[in-house]
Amino acid sequence: MAMAVLGSAAHGQSVDIGEPITPVPQHTELNAPKVQLGKKLFSDSRLSGGNGVACTSCHLKQFGLTDGRALSPGLPGWPGQINTPTLYNVSLNALFSWSGQIKTLYDQADGVIERTMGGHWPEVIATLERDSEVTKAFDAIYADGLKRKNVVDALVEYERSLNTPDAPFDRYLRGEENAISAEAKAGYGLFKDYGCASCHQGVNVGGNMMQVFGIFGTPPGTENGASTHGSAKATGISDKEAVFRVPSLRNVAKTAPYFHNGSARTLPDAINVMAINQLGRDLSTEEVARLEAFLESLTGEHQGFPVGNSGQ
Repeated sequence: MAMAVLGSAAHGQSVDIGEPITPVPQHTELNAPKVQLGKKLFSDSRLSGGNGVACTSCHLKQFGLTDGRALSPGLPGWPGQINTPTLYNVSLNALFSWSGQIKTLYDQADGVIERTMGGHWPEVIATLERDSEVTKAFDAIYADGLKRKNVVDALVEYERSLNTPDAPFDRYLRGEENAISAEAKAGYGLFKDYGCASCHQGVNVGGNMMQVFGIFGTPPGTENGASTHGSAKATGISDKEAVFRVPSLRNVAKTAPYFHNGSARTLPDAINVMAINQLGRDLSTEEVARLEAFLESLTGEHQGFPVGNSGQ
């Protein structure tokens, strides 16, 4: 099992705290002008090439930067096919999308314009070039001005600003013993003892490895095995079963519904599905409540507001 390593405040050296989870960094070095430009682009429907959608169409703060739907339709009138992953702490992932086959945040941001939003880069750039304020903003930041790579770079810098530090569990890991309840501590114990942390570990409590979804059973929506929509192909893990990127559990209490198809409406539902199909366990009501308390303690803050808070 991976063990978390923290920096020592006194000497700036790493200290092994013997835990599989690392706190979200409290500070992230960012280029503020790029963040502000990326934030504006994130809400700009012109990136969809006239299709009337923006990044904010599917990533809403009140839903933990998901859209609150089981399946996201993407473009207007299109049938939903996959659940929208959260963008909070997205830069802390090592793999991206449900399939995990996108390897960098830059590639993810670049591809979503055409893959999900229906835009075409030449048309998107031509449209933005007609806006003098947009071109001035790019000229002020980038030596070569408004280019595709710079649009993506600004979006990525904004996404890098979406970290959510100071969750109660992070404060607990940093030594604040009373930051979480006794029930949450018991839930964390179960989380480790039952093997959940073998996949959901590291700073993002997931997001860095691939796994079969349905080791001991067939979760809802995986009846088609390797042909399941959104699952990874040619991973070397399984050619018959659905394989997905292990999702981050950061802020999971705020990002219902759950799984690639949104089939679990509540956190207890998701816990039971995982216990049966991934662990081969039938949990008691008390065990589910303890695990839920632990997962709720992973809700962090963005710009001083708890994730999901309307004050954001």
